[in-house]
Amino acid sequence: MNPESKQSVPLLLWPFWAIGQLLLFIINLTGRLVAGVLGLVLMIVGVVVSLTVVGAIIGIPLAIFGFMLMIRSLF
Repeated sequence: MNPESKQSVPLLLWPFWAIGQLLLFIINLTGRLVAGVLGLVLMIVGVVVSLTVVGAIIGIPLAIFGFMLMIRSLF
């Protein structure tokens, strides 16, 4: 079932459908929030680790990955 298909919900099943849609919205919003916070933490850790020359090998890709995760959580 894709979201583009508009199927009518029977009247007796509508409360269950509405509760399911509410739960999906909450789970989606929580996942985006967790991804944004995790991306921010990874960016900060990547910048801190890349302050040393040896740590830059791991820190720069870590910061880039955190940035990409934050962008993904926004869009």
